[in-house]
Amino acid sequence: QVQLVESGGGLVQTGGSLRLSCAVSGTFFSINTMGWYRQAPGNQREMVADITTGGTVNYVDSVKGRFTISRDNSKNTLDLQMNNLKPEDTAVYVCSADAVVRGLFGDWIYKTYWGQGTQVTVSS
Repeated sequence: QVQLVESGGGLVQTGGSLRLSCAVSGTFFSINTMGWYRQAPGNQREMVADITTGGTVNYVDSVKGRFTISRDNSKNTLDLQMNNLKPEDTAVYVCSADAVVRGLFGDWIYKTYWGQGTQVTVSS
C-alpha cells in the first residue's frame, strides 16, 4: 500500500542543524496529514510537527521557533528542518502519513502509515 522512508538523521553538536526527509511511495488515493514524531528512551512518543495538505502546520511547544516542517504535494515528500538543536531533541524520529487506500475487499479505507525511523543524536 504505502511505504515511508526517512533520511537525514545523524550526530550533531548542541546548536547545530539537521534536515530530515521522508519519501512516500506506493498505491493510494490520497495522502492527507503528514507529520514527524519522536521517541527518546524512557519517554512517550510525541508529535513534533504535522502539516495538512493545505499547508497548515502544528508544532510541539518545545520546538517552536527552531523546527520547520514542509511538504511537496507533487512529490509526496515531507521535510523537517531542525535548527539550534538541543540534547533534549535526541530521539528516533519517525515520519507518518494519513492515507486513503484500497482495503482488503477493494473498498477505500483510511489508515495511518509509519516509517522505520531515523536516529537524531545531539551531543552536549
